[in-house]
Amino acid sequence: MRMIWRYMLPYKLMCGVFAVCILVEVAYMAAAPLSLKFLVDEAFEPRDLQVFWIILLVLLVGGILNLSAGALSEYALGHVSGRAARAMRNELFTHIQKQSLPFYSRYRVGDLVTRFASDMGGVERVIRGTAPMFLKELLSVLFGLTLLFLLDWQLTLLVLACSTLMFILPRFVQRRAEEAHASYKETQERFSNTIDEMVKGHKTIKGLHQQQRFRILAGGQIGELFRSGLRLHMTSSLMERLPLAALLLVNGLMIGFGGWLIFQDAITVGDFIAFFTLFMMVGQSGSNLAYLIPALIESSISIRRINEVLQYEPDVPELPQAPDVGETFQTLSMQGVSFGYTSETLQLRETSLQVAAGSYVALVGPSGSGKSTALQLLSRFYDPQQGRVLLDGRDLRELSEASFRRLAVLVTQETFLFNTTIRDNLILDRESIDDEEMIEAAKAARIHDAIMRRPDGYDTMIEHEGGSLSGGERQRIALARALIRQPALLMLDEVTSALDPASEAEINALLESIRGRHTIVSVTHRLASVVRADVIHVFHEGQIAESGTHDALVAKGGLYAELWAKQHGFHISSDGHNARVDGQRLSRLPFFADMDESLLNDVAERFESRACREGEPIVVEGEEGDAFYMIVRGRFEVVKRIGTNDQRVAVLQDGDHFGEIALLRDIPRTATVRALGAATLLSMRRESFERLTLDYPQLKAALEKSLEERMS
Repeated sequence: MRMIWRYMLPYKLMCGVFAVCILVEVAYMAAAPLSLKFLVDEAFEPRDLQVFWIILLVLLVGGILNLSAGALSEYALGHVSGRAARAMRNELFTHIQKQSLPFYSRYRVGDLVTRFASDMGGVERVIRGTAPMFLKELLSVLFGLTLLFLLDWQLTLLVLACSTLMFILPRFVQRRAEEAHASYKETQERFSNTIDEMVKGHKTIKGLHQQQRFRILAGGQIGELFRSGLRLHMTSSLMERLPLAALLLVNGLMIGFGGWLIFQDAITVGDFIAFFTLFMMVGQSGSNLAYLIPALIESSISIRRINEVLQYEPDVPELPQAPDVGETFQTLSMQGVSFGYTSETLQLRETSLQVAAGSYVALVGPSGSGKSTALQLLSRFYDPQQGRVLLDGRDLRELSEASFRRLAVLVTQETFLFNTTIRDNLILDRESIDDEEMIEAAKAARIHDAIMRRPDGYDTMIEHEGGSLSGGERQRIALARALIRQPALLMLDEVTSALDPASEAEINALLESIRGRHTIVSVTHRLASVVRADVIHVFHEGQIAESGTHDALVAKGGLYAELWAKQHGFHISSDGHNARVDGQRLSRLPFFADMDESLLNDVAERFESRACREGEPIVVEGEEGDAFYMIVRGRFEVVKRIGTNDQRVAVLQDGDHFGEIALLRDIPRTATVRALGAATLLSMRRESFERLTLDYPQLKAALEKSLEERMS
């Protein structure tokens, strides 16, 4: 009630009108039964027609006032409750918008949707109906009890003492009712999350033939919804019936004691009729109060869940009155930054780097090295746990986030598009952008021709958050959207990972053409994309291991040179569908090391190209393994089943390999490997390898030795 009052307080006038009207209604309802005393004692028994007409006229005028007050109270209630519900929804929506990434890790889509739909709906029902009814019935009880004491205090004390049962009995099941409501809402959340996961992952579910598993999962949750719903229904029903049972007991006692008082001439028949009618009104109001308890319990659970979200403070807060950053900058830097997504591990350890205005800076390194985390901190999606991120010497935490978002734009590999037209997705809030500027940006991102091939062109509707487009098309639309905003700082996170080689070359040419006019910070695992960067920072285990230009780092022979050699030696067609590998590149694999060049060239010829779609499973956990794979380009997630959940345990990228054990041993796959975007593989099946070992027996022995060393 305190929370509801906080949202209704700004509308004092309408609240006052509602309160006055409620008082008028309650006064009439309480006074109407009292008229029976005067009708019986002053009009019916004396046969006084004049008194009868006076009482009737008073009742008629009071009834008209009561109806008018009721209509006015409904208008005031509708006005106040509607605005209060709107204010609460706006506050919840705005508060969620302010949250940073850790918030969305804690609360899944189903959790938040349930709070907006089910919980907010329950609170709104309380504001519009339950709370006003509670107030009205409470006032009716208070007015009625006052009049009952005036009629006969002895009889009132008796029924009042017995009436406490109406409120005591429900208390015994209140905790069970609260637990039932909470359990039902939590089950709703889990089912909502399953639906969300099923809709968003429908391609993966179908590709891995997981429909049966999801049917079993959903069936269990639907069954739990039934069981928790039944518990909720039974406890709510019990909460409602216990007061009615107590009321029947009180009625019997009142009739018995009241009749005895009449026979003793302690009260008149009119007094008893008025008392009985008035008590029935008070009893009904008391029963209604008890009837409202389950609804109040439900709303209290809903309000508690909404408050839980409202009290969640953003991990990346913005200071009030924070100064703007301006339209240009000179340097963006990290000084001694340490950061971890959890308290147990650190993704960055005392990392320092500097980005000069107009430069092209690349962040590279193995998967999990911290390069993407560094970009998240530079773009202020997270704040460092130690150290500072500075823009022209000023801590980003002390600057206006809105102005920083105008200065810097981040384009990620996980492109999100809104369910509206391509035009709206490109322009967003830049309504002053004309078609010429929009088309220029689309051409720069190499997406204009693909858009114009569609029947509706830029007015084509995008559905399922971009699911109707290819990964490359989504990525290029996101890049065009960023270019339209003309940011001084353009930050890119694996933006070419979903593109074919020809498109990647076009995007690299675009970045080359805008360098100098825009400061570019690019995170990539594909080193060929950043050979012309001004500075390359090589990350390893959360720290910068090396920095320099491409040529200097290759000459140094360190980690970068190792990564370059790992990705070097592959040749791929412009459409990304066909690839081959040099024999010398194979010599970098431990089981092909120390072999003759002629043998390696023959082995290289035995590999077959394979183009993969986003979400396509290459190997599936538990299935028979019969091939070895090398990743020419693309990223793949390695997923293991732990209990009933799939958990990502690694990410593989250009130059990595997997499945070599399948060339020798007929054992099931120990994990699922799935493409995270469009990709190209080279594969060798066991049959091809066995034919190869007939010509070169030493090849099988080398592979056996390598596997024994790895598994020892």
